Amino acid sequence: MRWQQMQQTVKNQPLFETSLLVAGDVTRHQAQRQLSDWVQAQKLIQLRRGIYTFPEQNPHPFVVANHLVPGSYVSLQMALAYYHLIPEHVAVVTSVTTQRPGSYENKFGRFSYRHITSSLFFGIEYRLLVNDEYAYVAAPEKALLDLIHFRPQGDSAAYIESLRLQNLEILNLERLQRFAARTGKPKLKRAANVIEAIVRREAEEYEPL
Repeated sequence: MRWQQMQQTVKNQPLFETSLLVAGDVTRHQAQRQLSDWVQAQKLIQLRRGIYTFPEQNPHPFVVANHLVPGSYVSLQMALAYYHLIPEHVAVVTSVTTQRPGSYENKFGRFSYRHITSSLFFGIEYRLLVNDEYAYVAAPEKALLDLIHFRPQGDSAAYIESLRLQNLEILNLERLQRFAARTGKPKLKRAANVIEAIVRREAEEYEPL
């Protein structure tokens, strides 16, 4: 496969996989060998085995995160920062997957993956990020519940208050309670009640006179 042919095949996608080039007379082994040559020539960047991009591309980190581990979604602190629900800057793109946990680091950032059971794999939105780039991201309510799920004693009022949640008007309390009930976990049901109490308290404090 020639360079120009490969460029036409991927059609300037921000990221692409080896399988996209396996067609006709081109075997997977041949595609992998050619891609390796292009990486060595610095025509391509390898993000992990089987996933590549062009040096001039600058995909959104959430798009990269989705591709590094297919079947994952961005959640936890990074999703909360994305929705401006917490004030802190978050350096690592944290995602949730039903596959093995792990981490990656490349020119686009640091990426961490937490394992979750399939019964908790819901509450995901396919969101437009910038331009024509989309990624799977937890709904704000699910990102909160995911964080609390992984945090020991995360349902305590002290911990939830320590998050310094802001912009609480974007939270849908009915959906929060529905998500918590769907998990079937008492810990998350308690957490939902604490969050709802905080949201209602904040609303009363800032209610215009």
